[in-house]
Amino acid sequence: MARYTDAVCRLCRREGVKLYLKGDRCYSDKCAIDRRAYAPGQHGQGRKKLSEYGLQLREKQKARRVYGVLEKQFRGYYQEASRRKGITGENLLQILESRLDNVVYRLGFAASRAEARQLVRHGHFTVNGKRVDIPSYLTRVGDVIGIREKSLQSPRFKDLLEFAQNRTAPAWLERDLNTQTGRIVRIPARDEIDVPVAEQMIVELYSR
Repeated sequence: MARYTDAVCRLCRREGVKLYLKGDRCYSDKCAIDRRAYAPGQHGQGRKKLSEYGLQLREKQKARRVYGVLEKQFRGYYQEASRRKGITGENLLQILESRLDNVVYRLGFAASRAEARQLVRHGHFTVNGKRVDIPSYLTRVGDVIGIREKSLQSPRFKDLLEFAQNRTAPAWLERDLNTQTGRIVRIPARDEIDVPVAEQMIVELYSR
């Protein structure tokens, strides 16, 4: 499956905000956007006024990059969101938040969404007791996400569980570090999704 393999720090610089794509590095003084707070490339420091379309496009690209989703899949999520009852933009973010790789990240079982995606792909997690290795798997309310017992023996997971103790899981998730599991309590409200995206502009873009 196609995926972005270039340097990810340039994505934050392109969008002008921290997207937290590199885990701990994003919180350190090594963060690229703290060092060079302008877009990458030869003309990155030039001022450029964006059109309405340009602003909408940037919001869409920002959401795609935060969740690590390519265009075709992102459009599919939008179409699903538009079919659901409620506000389309909020529905879109709720669908993205329900991806298994994002839930693993939110539970603190990975330092970044990219790492969560890799760990899921390698089969380290279960959903309701069954191994699931599809990062885009859409979880539901009541699902229990766990770490495979065999995986807990690896040094990386021991580090991650220590890391999780210093992170607070969002209110829509319930986490038990004693059993290394998390449960989806409810669908997250918009104010519980701390993603710097104006979702209404994405809806306007796709409604053109």
